[in-house]
Amino acid sequence: MKNKIRVAVLGATGYVGMELVKILSNHSYVDIIFLGSETFHGSYLNNIDNTKEYKELPVLKPNDSFNSEDSDYVFLALPHAVSNKYVKKHFNKINIIDLSADFRLDNFDVYKKNYGYEHECKDHLEDFIYGLAEINRDKILNSKNIAVPGCYPTSILLPLIPLIKNKLIDTKNIIIDSKSGYSGAGKNFDFNKIKSNNDYNFYNYNTNNHRHIAEIKQELNKHNSDKELKFSFNPHILPNFRGMISTIYCDLNNSIQKNDIIHVFHDLQKINPFIKFINNDEALDFFSVQNSNYCKIKIFNHHSEDKIIIVSAIDNLIKGAAGQAVQCFNIAKNIEETESLL
Repeated sequence: MKNKIRVAVLGATGYVGMELVKILSNHSYVDIIFLGSETFHGSYLNNIDNTKEYKELPVLKPNDSFNSEDSDYVFLALPHAVSNKYVKKHFNKINIIDLSADFRLDNFDVYKKNYGYEHECKDHLEDFIYGLAEINRDKILNSKNIAVPGCYPTSILLPLIPLIKNKLIDTKNIIIDSKSGYSGAGKNFDFNKIKSNNDYNFYNYNTNNHRHIAEIKQELNKHNSDKELKFSFNPHILPNFRGMISTIYCDLNNSIQKNDIIHVFHDLQKINPFIKFINNDEALDFFSVQNSNYCKIKIFNHHSEDKIIIVSAIDNLIKGAAGQAVQCFNIAKNIEETESLL
């Protein structure tokens, strides 16, 4: 690629925004033109978080001072219900990769029910591709507007969609138990919830009432030819900064064996550089995925032969957000998918 792609990042000082800048700073085909922040103006990222990745980058400016004429792509690492305001202003003027939930859901009523906000450009929901790279690669190629999936959905959809597409599991009784590091809650997270003078805490929240349920159900149903899709979802927060593990309990369909599941995951790994199927004694834990764009999958025997246990692990800030956004960017621009991610 002769000319570098001019890129802007709005929300550059959040956890996800800073990860984005680190990755894009090492991208061979990217020139970072603009960095926006609501809270830090006139400073540099390396003054906020002193790492070498932030050297020689533009000074931070207010998000609303961004001019779409100066860049080719904008990454919106902004809160839910904020991104859509910038999409309204810049739609059709620039390529947009949105990391909020504002354009993940196809139906505005579902969005409003789950996020409780008005949406300034709900008519553009259909103009965004759902950026689950391994599943929607063909749709992402050459697309102008991409909505990056949530972290929990990423860890759940990547192992489940191939099994549902191949009719290997019963879709009426899926149990999903997920654990996340606290960085998924953003910089405003209350540390008193996980740390006291004496110990660390661990808790579940929004059981079967989490707003990512709508996103998970929407995307699973796109690949489900059965009439019913029923699952339970129980998310937890751990006193770790980064990482996510989803444990998924499934009933196998009639005549389906564990080896059928193994074959599907082997095939998934062959064509996807960031899927790693672990079929040995290698540990699957936070340390094995932190600071990487991998989704690692492992299966375990159930005491009943007609059931299977799947464990899926990602870094919630990278594969669950910034890394997947850059992966989608690479696919859209027909760049090597692994560029700046390995």
